[in-house]
Amino acid sequence: MAVFYAELENEQATLQCAAQLAHYVAGGQTLFLQGPLGAGKTTFSRGVLQALGHKGNVKSPTYTLVEPYQLPELAIYHFDLYRLTDSEELEFMGIRDYFRQDSLCLIEWPERGEGCLPQADLDIHLSYVEQQRRIEIRAGTPAGKAIINALNDAKNHEKK
Repeated sequence: MAVFYAELENEQATLQCAAQLAHYVAGGQTLFLQGPLGAGKTTFSRGVLQALGHKGNVKSPTYTLVEPYQLPELAIYHFDLYRLTDSEELEFMGIRDYFRQDSLCLIEWPERGEGCLPQADLDIHLSYVEQQRRIEIRAGTPAGKAIINALNDAKNHEKK
């Protein structure tokens, strides 16, 4: 299984890690963002969006469930399922229509949508370790594995 790990000293490190990952994503991919409240899921999403060219604010879609961002070549949907009470609510909102070849879906709290979501290309876990955060990214598909391999290659190149 392909895995990527990194220690994130602060918010800026989280944004930089997200920006690095953004270089390797493309349409048709789904990223699950997991971790406790305040672990940096929305910050990570903001880093991906900004690296892909979004210029405006990025807010947490806690109350709206999804915030759409239309970029010239890609539609990005940022989901926050924290307040979801029943995964069937996703079917009523037409969740399957968001997962297209020209879209990237970032999903916070994906476990609340279990049964209605596709397999994640990347399963991103943010956690607290002492005074900083740690990120662990696991591949769930061949496309995800290619991204993990590129991230690890870039990390190994930085060490040299």
